[in-house]
Order: sequence, then C-alpha cells, then structure tokens
Amino acid sequence: MHVIFLTMSNIQGLGNHGIYSDLIRKFRDEGHQVTIVTPRERRFGEQTSLKEVDGVQILGVRTLNLQKTNAIEKGIGQVMVERLFKQAVKKHLGNLKADLILYSTPPITFPKVIQYLKKSNPQAKTYLLLKDIFPQNAVDLGMMSKSGVKGVLYRFFRTKEKRLYALSDHIGCMSPANVQYILKHNPEIATDRVEVAPNSYEVQEMTVLTEEQRRLIRQKYDLPTEKPILIYGGNLGKPQGIPFLIKCLDANAGREDCHFVVVGNGTEYGKLEAWFNSKRPQSVSVFQRLPKEDYDQLVRACDVGLIFLDYRFTIPNYPSRLLPYLMEKKPIIAATDPNCDTGSIAEQNGYGFWCPSNNVEAFTQCVDKILKSDLAQMGEKGYQFFLDNYTITHTYNAIMKHF
Repeated sequence: MHVIFLTMSNIQGLGNHGIYSDLIRKFRDEGHQVTIVTPRERRFGEQTSLKEVDGVQILGVRTLNLQKTNAIEKGIGQVMVERLFKQAVKKHLGNLKADLILYSTPPITFPKVIQYLKKSNPQAKTYLLLKDIFPQNAVDLGMMSKSGVKGVLYRFFRTKEKRLYALSDHIGCMSPANVQYILKHNPEIATDRVEVAPNSYEVQEMTVLTEEQRRLIRQKYDLPTEKPILIYGGNLGKPQGIPFLIKCLDANAGREDCHFVVVGNGTEYGKLEAWFNSKRPQSVSVFQRLPKEDYDQLVRACDVGLIFLDYRFTIPNYPSRLLPYLMEKKPIIAATDPNCDTGSIAEQNGYGFWCPSNNVEAFTQCVDKILKSDLAQMGEKGYQFFLDNYTITHTYNAIMKHF
C-alpha cells in the first residue's frame, strides 16, 4: 500500500536510527511505497523539492525557522506550517492516493493537509502517533494560560487539537498512561480508537565494550575509571526541569562512590553551565554536546541512565531517551511528575527506580539504592523489556493490524 508520513522532524534520508526513520524503514522493507513530507527550515537555504532517497519519496517543504530561532518566528512558523504543507502536497503530490495517512505530534496543525489527502482516497486510514499533548503541556509549564489574553491562544490550539483527534481513525499513544489521559480529557473519542503504539527502535547488533575500551573512553572525557557513572543525555530545556536537576547534582556533588555526567544542549543549558562553573563539583562532569557516535560510545561506558521531567506536568510524557538506555542494558533512575508512568513501569519490571521530580532527598535515595543493586541484572531486565515491548515491529504491528 502507499503510506504518506507527515512530520515536523527534519528527515533527509533513512540512514540514521530514530523513532521515525526506523518506522519508515520498516514500512519500506515490508514492501510498502512511502512518501515523507518534512520541513526544510529557511536557515538551510533549501527550496521545496521532491526527491527519492533510500527507496522512499521525500517532499521537503520550505518553512520559516522552527527551531533555534526567536519565539516570534517560531510561533508564526508553526501556524504557517499547515498551509505550506498543503500547498506543497497539492503541487508535488496532487495525484497521490495514500492508503495510510500517518502523522505525529507535534504539531497539531495538520487537519487541512489530512483532509486534502483524504479527498484523493476517502477509504484511506488516518493514524496519529501522539508524541506530544499540546497545548496542555504549555499550560503546565506556564507558557500558556486557559484564561485571560493567553487563554485565546489556548482555546485556538485546543480546538485544533480536538479537530486532529476527530480526523484520526486511530490514535497511537506512547504508554498506557497516555491512553488513559486522552480518553479522560476527550470523552467524545471512542475507546477502541486509542491504543499503545510505543516509541520504538529497530533492534541493532549489540556492541559490548571490553574493560580496556571502557577505560579508554572514560579517560578520553577525564572521567573516573573505577566508579559507577550515572549519565543524563538529551535535551536541556524547560520540559526537563533543569533547576531540579541542578539541585540533585548539587546535593550529590561531593559523593565519592559514583560520578554524574550530563550531556546535551537546550534553552536551559546556560543555567547548568553557570552552576557547574561556579561550583566545580568533583563528582559531576558536563558536556554541551557530543556527536552521536561519541555519545553512544560514552553511554556504553557508563552504568546508569538518568531521566528528568518537570514536576508541573499533568500530562504523562514518555521520554524517547529511555530507549537508548534500555538498548545498552543500562538501568535507569526516572525523576518525573507523578502522572508519568516511565518510572512505575521501570520499577514494576525491575530495571529502574522512580522518584518525584520535586524531592531531592528521594533522588539521592534512588542513587543509594541503585548503587547497591545488581546493575548488570537490572540492565538485562531492561533490555529484555525493550525486546518484548519497544522494537519497531511492535509499533508497525500496532498500525498494520487495522488493515
């Protein structure tokens, strides 16, 4: 069948691994025709074009800058995306009859594109991969309000969100808590339309480091070679609750039984860097960013993966950074809001511990517990849970069972 995938991720090809590229590669390898519609931000200087890459069609749509830009351009750009995508699809894919219209959030502003594609084939199924519950997440973090002047913006986007759900034959959520949240807050949606279609990766050949390789990687980054290392890698923005992360590092900065590594960038990185430069903590290392291959090697040389989410969230996020930890057989500590089920699932299945992301003492207790645990055994349990639940085949089958 013919699959069209609408996404805000900048997909240039299928050579890299990721939750979207792995899924599209799976569809391609199963014999389906695939067309991807993806943004090309103006800062890259590319015009809208349709190309065949890695056995799929990629329609790159020129947009305003949507990342690494000021809030005004980002906001206008998000609003304009729907119109730009529709224009590009109409011009370059006017004769395309898709059997499956697949799309992910963010954004929630694709309804008109979906409606246009449905006109070509009214029998096409529409499937939403729900990765972001907006605008409620913006309300949780204080960036939007349900009342006052900001309430106008909230109601505009909430209407868009409702419209997107109404257009979706099926809604694939990241976890059971996501399913429960969507059904509770959108009672007009039939329960059989909402299901778990998790973040997932293609199973890759495991690279096991020798003790010498492990030692050399740690030495490369001036890290202790004999202590357990707990690593946080990924975005350092408002959703991650960086002030709480800093408090946790500060409270454990003098430990001699372990070491903490933070790798990433984002809008809140400056706060972390300022704290690190002022304190120079003996048990913490901070790196702004590393190339993916170097970062993957560093994770392999560490012992425990860390996950942080802001405590104010009322929506149940499910961070995709969990997957690399599980794939590398690293147990986790998840410091999140109570609505997130990442930590509870980890505890129930023996590969991690959870603490609320407003309690520094509870985080320290999690560190104490995991250092006394059999890390290798916990890592094996996490890897097995990945194989049983989070491979790309699980997501592919969740979608394809409707055909």
